[in-house]
Amino acid sequence: MSPAKTVVKPTAKTTQRSVALLRGINVGGKHSVPMKELAALFTKCGCSEVATYIQSGNVVFGTRENSKLDAATIAARIEMNFGFPVPVILRTADEIEAVIRRNPFPKADPDKERLHVSFLVSEPTAAQIASLDPNRSPGDTFKVLGREIYLLLPNGAGNSKLTNAYFDSKLKTTSTARNWRTVLKLLEMARV
Repeated sequence: MSPAKTVVKPTAKTTQRSVALLRGINVGGKHSVPMKELAALFTKCGCSEVATYIQSGNVVFGTRENSKLDAATIAARIEMNFGFPVPVILRTADEIEAVIRRNPFPKADPDKERLHVSFLVSEPTAAQIASLDPNRSPGDTFKVLGREIYLLLPNGAGNSKLTNAYFDSKLKTTSTARNWRTVLKLLEMARV
């Protein structure tokens, strides 16, 4: 029999549920960040109801009314605590829900087609979007909508030339990608 999971409901003071998407941790044995320590760091930053999802750096948390917590503060704390810089991208639960609703590939089977979303720190300009090569990675398709890039990668993310480095250099921002199942799970966690 498994232990019962305790879920702490938001209090009246917790007004915002958000998701932090960290880039480049726990990949290939580099930039190791234990999830318990990461959750504790968010709690020390004043967050409540902190939960992590898989080892790749997804943190769901609540903040109090008028919280000044931002991605730069979280990134600075992570670097101070773990000794290396980690890009952090924040989205509210409502923004994650909007990402799911705006999916330009609704008929894509997330498992078969390998649907992903790349989250951007800032919204690119029309000129930056126009600089992207639609034929850079034959067989792969992408669509930029606001601060997200939706990606269909039928040959897998590991075989695609549509990488974070490519988008970062062309769009002059920082990105981090998640597969569709992870995006759905993060919304589910944020709506608890």
